[in-house]
Amino acid sequence: MKTLEKKSLVFIVDDVPENIQIALSHLKGLNLEFAYATSGEQALARIKNRPPSLILLDVMMPGMDGFETLKAIRRVVALNSIPVIFLTARSEPEDIAKGFKLGGVDYITKPFHGAELRSRVNNHLELHSYRKNLEETIEARTQETVLLKDIIILAMGELAEHRDAGTGGHIQRTSTFVKLLANALLKQGSFFQAMTPEFIALLYKTAPLHDIGKVAIPDAILLKKGRLTEEEFDEMKRHTLYGERVIDKLEQMAGEPMPFLQCAKEMVGSHHEKYDGSGYPRGLSGDEIPLAGRIMAVADVYDALMTSRSYKRALSHNETMEIMKEGRGSHFDPVVFDAFLSVEQKFAEIAWKNKKMLFTISPVRQLDTNRAVPGN
Repeated sequence: MKTLEKKSLVFIVDDVPENIQIALSHLKGLNLEFAYATSGEQALARIKNRPPSLILLDVMMPGMDGFETLKAIRRVVALNSIPVIFLTARSEPEDIAKGFKLGGVDYITKPFHGAELRSRVNNHLELHSYRKNLEETIEARTQETVLLKDIIILAMGELAEHRDAGTGGHIQRTSTFVKLLANALLKQGSFFQAMTPEFIALLYKTAPLHDIGKVAIPDAILLKKGRLTEEEFDEMKRHTLYGERVIDKLEQMAGEPMPFLQCAKEMVGSHHEKYDGSGYPRGLSGDEIPLAGRIMAVADVYDALMTSRSYKRALSHNETMEIMKEGRGSHFDPVVFDAFLSVEQKFAEIAWKNKKMLFTISPVRQLDTNRAVPGN
């Protein structure tokens, strides 16, 4: 069964009904639908209910004139791209210029000729349809590109995680934790200049890359059961620097600065720094540590303590919180940590719901300071 082609809707606005009838008589031969209003206020109410493909707008009307009506139309996002042709008896250059400045696409003086009106209406409908189709195509391609980027990022993170099966689900959990924590900071008004919705989206999307540098760590170290030697632990620490190098290469390939890669590099290189300067790889302290790294530090440590590994049992939420509270102001940025406290129960719910998160009831063993403190 053949689908009927949807007709374009043309909306005519004029305070004189006779003028509307004249316009309709000239346009009746076109395959269009029509609607009308006799005032600017009435037009706005009706257009919002069913946005047209084109508006024919009289300039000289009582109350809200055509110029004011167009201003109001352009303030509504859903109506902002609708082409508007002015119909008026006034043809002064300053009026024409004002109409174009406000966003009108054409200007036809009264009394208008039928052939001219039909031609201009038809041309602008075709242009609008072409632009709309082009915008939809660009949007679809953009969404495909974004999706591809997200898939590649996730794959890279999964690659690093795959080499250490004991951390299963780590990147998904920490990504969720980071987003939850960032939104908590936004809610409490902390770092208000940096903590924008765009930055929160970047944090969430770059979080899977935070341990990407582990792909360069030898299996003998990464998969070792038990305590690492001092030399092995020094090598493990270098995963932050290896990760930075990977992203540096991506930046060079991009050929220009990209907020996404900058955020990723900051998180990768600084999520093991500590607020008091005792972390690695550079011993940064306080606000020297990028905000992305300070946020990931909390998420990463929480997940590390709550997860069962070959060299340690999983701690309970209460045990984890007891250890982490000791790190407020030393390991963790106190502002970030206080935001964490406001959502700690949500962290616990996410951890418990993850089927790969196994909580054992084995006796507490002495934690290996070269592996279990968190986030290695």
